[in-house]
Amino acid sequence: MASRQKGQLLRQSSGSKMALREKILDIYDDFFQGKDPSRGNPNFWDELFLLKANVQYIEKLMGNKAPDQLVKLKDNINMLFYHCVMTLKEDHPIRVVNAIQTLCALIRGVHKRTLADHGFDVINILIGFDSAEMIMQSLVERLSLILSGVYSVSLKNLTLRLLLVLSSATDNVSHNTLLEYLMINSVFESILQILANPSSRFNHGYEAVLLLTILVNYRKYESANPYIVKLSILDDELALNGLGCVISQTLADYNSQFKATQDEPVSGGWFSAFSSIVGSMFIADPSGAGQPGVKPDNSILLALYEAVHLNRNFITVLSHNHTGANLPSSTPADTAVPPSPPAVPSAAQTLHQPPGPSSQENPTNILVTFLSYCSMVMQDVRDPARQHNTKLCLIILTCIAEDQYANSFLHDANLTFRVPLYRAPMRHRKQPAEAVNASRPLACALLDLMVEFIMSHMMKNLPLELYNKCLGVVHRILCYQKKCRVRLQYPWKEIWTALISLLKYVMSNESVLSSSFDIFELACKVVNLFNLFITYGDTFLPTPSSYDELYYELIRMHQVFDNLYSMALRHSTNNGDYKVTANKLTSALVNIRAIINHFTPKIDSWSAANKLSALTEDQVLEVVRTNYDTLTLKLQDSLDQYERYAEKPRESAFFTQLVRSIIVEFRKNVSVTNLEQQSVLQEFSMIQ
Repeated sequence: MASRQKGQLLRQSSGSKMALREKILDIYDDFFQGKDPSRGNPNFWDELFLLKANVQYIEKLMGNKAPDQLVKLKDNINMLFYHCVMTLKEDHPIRVVNAIQTLCALIRGVHKRTLADHGFDVINILIGFDSAEMIMQSLVERLSLILSGVYSVSLKNLTLRLLLVLSSATDNVSHNTLLEYLMINSVFESILQILANPSSRFNHGYEAVLLLTILVNYRKYESANPYIVKLSILDDELALNGLGCVISQTLADYNSQFKATQDEPVSGGWFSAFSSIVGSMFIADPSGAGQPGVKPDNSILLALYEAVHLNRNFITVLSHNHTGANLPSSTPADTAVPPSPPAVPSAAQTLHQPPGPSSQENPTNILVTFLSYCSMVMQDVRDPARQHNTKLCLIILTCIAEDQYANSFLHDANLTFRVPLYRAPMRHRKQPAEAVNASRPLACALLDLMVEFIMSHMMKNLPLELYNKCLGVVHRILCYQKKCRVRLQYPWKEIWTALISLLKYVMSNESVLSSSFDIFELACKVVNLFNLFITYGDTFLPTPSSYDELYYELIRMHQVFDNLYSMALRHSTNNGDYKVTANKLTSALVNIRAIINHFTPKIDSWSAANKLSALTEDQVLEVVRTNYDTLTLKLQDSLDQYERYAEKPRESAFFTQLVRSIIVEFRKNVSVTNLEQQSVLQEFSMIQ
């Protein structure tokens, strides 16, 4: 800064002098004008990488070139790329840092051009086909060595930045031909070393997980991806726990941010609140801008999904508690940690907020943290980004609900947790926005979350896909309980009330909803959940009285089921679009209608015999208990069966688009900037 001011003073006193210009800019100009500034200078490359790399200038020069001009500059770009890679083999830290910076700039610069439209390949422009395999092997080996060796935090951050720049070069990860070399020369083991070491995980865990997530999704539907294979068979407990730690801590950070926005005092008084309510009656906010602004993180959720979906061993990590998930208890000898912030910051600092102290103090279970996160992000699904995030949450919960070990952990009465679940503000109920129940098995919190979703998203633009997945999670939980005869102590009436409320909403908005989707398919799923309770409830409901209460609710709300049957019957006989599913719904209602038709006359006659116009709940329950023997129900098949989750082909497009959005988000928020040589030198000087 002082030298800049001095230069300004010199220019003021002698106006004819030109502003000082960095020597390296002239060298870059020569390279991108087709000249070879290294000719005749044997020390050129040693000297070049001692000069501070100017990333922005390289990207600007390449951005100003037409694609056909870049083709003509291929030899110079190849030469610069080659010498950058060779410089990484040196021990001189400044040269290595500047070489990595230059590589980042070259990769970003080439990919900023619309190369596909001009029919030439990125690999040929950057490296040259003839030597690409050898050079990329050397590059990946050296980067892996840096990540697993005793090097500064900044150098490892910069190395991960280069690998992420390389991996995120194209919007569609499967079109990134450079990643073929990362498939051949794997960095998987280096990523595992980062995750397994507490200090490395604290400094580099987020980037390592992001890199692994992108690499796992490279051509995952087209060919054998070695990262998928290695992740699926990984049994290294330290690495798996480290992966769980990074995911848990990142989600905990988001939960803390959201809680902080919830705890902020609301100003403006009653008039402001009343005005807001009145205004919201007339103006719908489709973007959900009124919700507390914590941006969801698809990348860390996708990492959790890949771990749960691919690796059976990771399921055990879900049952572990993490204390200060990322913080190292001490500085191990294998990683040098500077006392001040590194010269090259972590990408995590720009992609999400750094962890707050409150999120690192208390031991937490990854599933507790995840369920809290789900309750936060599910509050408003009108925004497409939140809707996609919510869908991913529900897919993860589906995978968990299908797993036998995960279910045994969820239902274990000896493993209880307090799970803070955030509740969307609604006019018919008061805060608290955060509900914390007594310590219970995690299956209770999961069912609470599903009930909350069902009750809080009944809108004209009904998120059908999310409702289907939500009902699917409940179905899988019930199937496990029926299969293993697990009697979960849970207020089942809440589930029944939510399901009946959904049916009422669908019927009251039949004309609007039926124009968008098949409402009878949705109603069938709800009714079949009731059928599962009716047919097998005696094997998993906690007490006989719970089964009686189920019948009481069906009888009490008989009007809903009568109307539903009438609606289904009307559509099944009019040759409409939904005739088949409407007919299917009428068949599904047979047992519910049998219960209603059997007990209603019994209750009426008991009421008449006792000269009572209105019966209490206990009186109705007594009538139900004494008349089970004469009830005849039809045995329905396949109530406890479901189609297991499969990513391909149903969700392939969703995940392709999700990875695309993660890559675009990374490129938008993480830039490769020019580094101050002084700060880099200072950090390296502290590493002994």
